[in-house]
Parts: sequence; C-alpha cells; structure tokens
Amino acid sequence: MSKLMILKEAKTIDYEVVEERALLGNEVRIKTLYTGISAGTELASYRGSNPFLSKKWDTANRIFEKEAETSWSYPLKQWGYEEVGEIVEIGSEVKEVAVGDVIFGTWGHKSIHITDESFAKDRKLHKELDPICGIFSHIGAIGINAILDANIHVGETVAIFGQGVPGQIVTQLAKLNGARVIAIDLDDTRLSYAKKFGADIIINSGKCDTAKEIKEITKGLGADVAIEISGSSRALHEAIRCTAYSGRVVASGFFQGEAAGLFLGEEFHHNRIQLVCSQISGVDPALSYRWNRLRLNHTVMDLQKEGKLNLKGLITHVIPFEEAAKAYEMLDKGTEEVLQIVLSLA
Repeated sequence: MSKLMILKEAKTIDYEVVEERALLGNEVRIKTLYTGISAGTELASYRGSNPFLSKKWDTANRIFEKEAETSWSYPLKQWGYEEVGEIVEIGSEVKEVAVGDVIFGTWGHKSIHITDESFAKDRKLHKELDPICGIFSHIGAIGINAILDANIHVGETVAIFGQGVPGQIVTQLAKLNGARVIAIDLDDTRLSYAKKFGADIIINSGKCDTAKEIKEITKGLGADVAIEISGSSRALHEAIRCTAYSGRVVASGFFQGEAAGLFLGEEFHHNRIQLVCSQISGVDPALSYRWNRLRLNHTVMDLQKEGKLNLKGLITHVIPFEEAAKAYEMLDKGTEEVLQIVLSLA
C-alpha cells in the first residue's frame, strides 16, 4: 500500500491510502526516502493563490482565461517536486538499475512511486552523496536556469533579491560563475546563511534604500545583473532600481496576483532595463540545443558531489511525513526560522 499526501482544500493537509499494483516488465518500484517542500510554488497552492486554481490555462494558446472551469481544483493529489527514493523492486525486463539504487526525481508527496527503467536509469544518485541531497534536483535546476538566463560574466556584480532556498542556491551559483554577489533579503537569519555560503555583501532591504546602497558599492554604475527570486513585485521593482543602465534583470520568482509596488514608468523605462523571465519549463532558446532539464538536474548533483554547492546545509528541519501539516503551517505563518523543510519516510 502507498500513502499519498493530498491538499484537501486550502491549508488542509490529508492523506489517502492507495493500493499498489504489480509491476510491468520494464518498471521499477521506488520507496520514497525524502520529499522536500517548496516554500514558493507549493505554498501558492497551499494558500490558494496559484493562478491554476482561479483560471484556466489554455495549453494551445498559452494564455490564462478566466472561466468558471479552472485548470486545477481541490483536492490536489499530485503536488510536490523534490523527491528521492530507493528502488525496492524491479520488473522482469529491467537490466540497468537494481534494487538498492537511489533515484532522484519529481513524483510528488507519496510513499511509493512506480516508473519505467529509463526514468530511473537517468536519475541515479551519486553513491558519494547523502540520499537527502537528492531532493534538490528540481529546485536546484530552477537556480541554474536563472543563472543561465542571467548570462553572468567574470568580475560582474550580481544582486540577488530573496534568500529563501532558491535564492541561496542562486547565490552560491553566481559566486561559482565569478561574480561579486550581493544578497538581499528582509530576514537577517537568511542573510547570515547567504554570507556563510559565499555572498560577498549582504543587505537587509528593510533597513536602507537598497538601490542607493548598491549604486554606492558599484561607484554609481549599479549591478550588472539583478535576479529576483522571491516572487515579490516590490522586490522586482528594487531589482530594477539597482541595475545599471541597459542592465539585465532576471525575474525568476513565482509572482501571484497583481503587481503591487512595481512602477514601470520609473527606472525600468528611463534606464532601458532588460527584463527576462526565467521559468523551469524551458531554457534560453539559444542554449536549448545543449541544455535540457536532465542536464540541469545532473549538474546540481555533480556540483554537490564535487563540493562546489552546499545544499544539504540549507536543510533546517527534517519532519516525519505524517506531520506534514505542521511543516506547511511553519512555512505559512513563519513561526520558526526555517529554510528547507524535508519530510522523511526513511
């Protein structure tokens, strides 16, 4: 039997028991060890602010339409994208993976996952890594995608707005790319993590005029690149304000609702700012013949193995799978100092 976590309605976690079926010849059964919680996309569904819950996504035209019928509705039974597990059974035709192999991927918050051999073969976790590191395959890929879209050059100054888990990952990656990194957030604890993991300069945006501060640091030039990865439209405005004339701002956060606090007639207009969206469903078309989702995933794992990315250090809480409601409430209400929460089934 498999246990499936569902979002019964906004802010209500529940579980369903699902009867397991026999494997086909080319399939494997994976027992989930850990599943991470995204404090961005998942909280949007938890809070009910995800646009798929209020509008219909027209896949042919790639536009949202406001109709009575929405793309998603409660209960949500397939959500979560930070999983790692161990193969516990293989089909009769499986040859390239074995029982005991640890597999990373995206299969949602459930205790058992069945997939085909090709999926598992392409996502074997390095034996040198702690299995819990496997939960970062997707959120890490989001970070690398933002870096690719930022097109950072050695010696440039990069301002990163938002130091939640995605922002922490982007901060580490921007440093690896040879940038001088300025990490910005409203939370001093998050900023201390950013400093610990490589940020050159940290700024609490609630205590100063961030753009003026960055202009002073860069002798009036401004940041060469700014990356907004908190999903705050006010932070996006500050990212635009701090960026050099004709500089690039990468919008990688998941914005919801109307864009309060964003004034496009100001610095955006007068400084000819380039605004680029970074979203994990695709990579920069100019790079798409070399980069795809799987390469992004493997790069995250390789950099962890090589000791160039410390993502395990971002995990602040490991909570039993059955206590997920407590975990979401912590993230929603900010009751504790928290970065990455992981649900354990190990």
